Amino acid sequence: MKEVILEFIVQGSYVKVSAVDPVSGTEVSIVGDRKAEQSYLESVATKKLAMVLKKNAQVSRHGFSSDSF
Repeated sequence: MKEVILEFIVQGSYVKVSAVDPVSGTEVSIVGDRKAEQSYLESVATKKLAMVLKKNAQVSRHGFSSDSF
């Protein structure tokens, strides 16, 4: 994953962080404390995106998709 698009939306005492892989269009979100370090929130969102991309790649290799259930 060479590039990740990040979006931060502050709502009251929390912040929603969305991470998007521009190649696949896969998007994940996390919610964290507004006072947390931006680098920490970026790290958590990026790691979650990497986990989802890895899971999706494994599912694709085994011939399963969410449409088959």
